[in-house]
Amino acid sequence: MRVSIHDRQALLAVSPTALSAYARAIGWSRHEPYRAHSDTYIGEDLPEIILPRTDRLGDYASVVAGLIETFASVVRQNELSVYRALVTADRDVVRIRTGESEDGSVALDEGVELVRGARDMLLAAACSLGEGKAVYRAGANRNATDLVAGVRLGQTDQGSFVVTLLMPVVPPPVGVLLPRVDERDAPIERRLTLRCMEALRAARLASERTAAGDEDAFGEAVERGVSANLCEALTRILSSFPTLDVSVSWARTRPVTQPQRAIRFGRTDAPLLREAARSLRERAPRPDIRLIGYVRLLARGEGEEDGTIRLATSIGGSRHSVTALLERRDYERAVQAHKDRAPVVCSGDLERMGQRWRLLNPRVEEVMRDDGRDDA
Repeated sequence: MRVSIHDRQALLAVSPTALSAYARAIGWSRHEPYRAHSDTYIGEDLPEIILPRTDRLGDYASVVAGLIETFASVVRQNELSVYRALVTADRDVVRIRTGESEDGSVALDEGVELVRGARDMLLAAACSLGEGKAVYRAGANRNATDLVAGVRLGQTDQGSFVVTLLMPVVPPPVGVLLPRVDERDAPIERRLTLRCMEALRAARLASERTAAGDEDAFGEAVERGVSANLCEALTRILSSFPTLDVSVSWARTRPVTQPQRAIRFGRTDAPLLREAARSLRERAPRPDIRLIGYVRLLARGEGEEDGTIRLATSIGGSRHSVTALLERRDYERAVQAHKDRAPVVCSGDLERMGQRWRLLNPRVEEVMRDDGRDDA
């Protein structure tokens, strides 16, 4: 059955960049300018076509309709399939496929959780673009939330339930003669997709290593985008579905030569991911913590002004030692407190590393005297 696209608004959704990328992908190449706002494209055993460079043409919708008909004839697909390829030609497409259902549907509540989990997964990847951390305050990261706001939900595939995420529009390379293999300087829209897939692969591998007895596999994967946020997003999805497959189709505007295999998680991964999220949250720095304790160790290199102390204190009702690298003035106050056997109040960001604790950005706020006076 032949299907033609006639809806004007639908046709206007196809960008000139998408038309050009699609044409080049199936064998055409730009030949020469045609009038003020178009170019001719030619290809071996292909009809010559004219592609607009702008959508600000009075007959743009009809031009797109004619090109879709030509493309469909060349690739031997119906026009609806070509149209769907065109509206995603300038976007990376991430597909999240759940376990099979008989009719390709899911319960409403499960579908809601799936979409929420997908959004949280992308937001975790967006947060990790700057620096890999164990935990993110995702809602406070304006750059990440703005980037994810550009993601759109596409149509699901038939035969199974698939959440289709249309990533933000990926602009084509500018001034590049040869294809790029290294995408570190790619636009932020492409780097989001790359980071998301990298983080998922790292989480997949960390789950396998943890099952084999490697206790710090998830901790080592933090620099690759794995975080408590990502693990919680995956756990949310796997709580409702037996399997989860994530795959990507790259935007034709910036093709990638290396294919990406689908990344699969199963329900048996859920407990590992849940525990990984708890562990990563536990090891994440706790901001603006105040600790009261006694200085038990002093260390400063010869000729150095800053020095390290070890503070005997209480964390969560248990006794622990916390190390801190202090600037000169605070270190000298800690030395005097040690001599006087006086407790000190230190503040900073508390971080756990294995079984050890350290205070980041530390400050000595107070040395507590028997008479209640501080030495500041």
